[in-house]
Amino acid sequence: MARRPNVTLAVKRLIRDVAARVPELAHVRATRVLVVAGEARRSSRATIRAARGGGRGARGGPVIRVKGRRVLYVITLRPLWFRSSSPEQRIATVLHELYHASTRFDGTLHRGRRHARFPRARYNRRIRALLRRYLAEAPPEIVAPFAHQGIVRVRMWLERPGSPRAGEGAARKIYTEHQLFYGLARMQARAGTDAG
Repeated sequence: MARRPNVTLAVKRLIRDVAARVPELAHVRATRVLVVAGEARRSSRATIRAARGGGRGARGGPVIRVKGRRVLYVITLRPLWFRSSSPEQRIATVLHELYHASTRFDGTLHRGRRHARFPRARYNRRIRALLRRYLAEAPPEIVAPFAHQGIVRVRMWLERPGSPRAGEGAARKIYTEHQLFYGLARMQARAGTDAG
């Protein structure tokens, strides 16, 4: 039986390569980004969450550490990313989420790059320009996994950071790879290059 592709690893390699090739994202450090698959959130393909700032993360909230390294951002890939996206859309989605991160790359989101302040149409045009530039020089082995059809492995939360529910006691202070597991997801590549 052939080994199932590891989407988490593919996205991490993409992030590392994008940071090396796209000046606007040169501040990004792949080792400080956790990539997981998660439940649907409206019609988004992915979301990025700052692991510090704006509430619990910066002021005594839970810390996420993977392999001993503190995670600053969590990118959650939603079902549409797996089931209703072209390979180019998947890559554009990762660029889109990374562009929200602060240029200080300190675990906060960039204030000027939130959709409330940066109109979505203009934001999408910026991401399409980054995508075109990136794909023009991207190594085929980095891009290829995003066209995969079939079952893949991806990290998922076994226990997601957050507030405890009523009756569950205190929330965990540190989340590590022990609260993560590799689950299976089906990828169905869709033809087309619309990255908006």
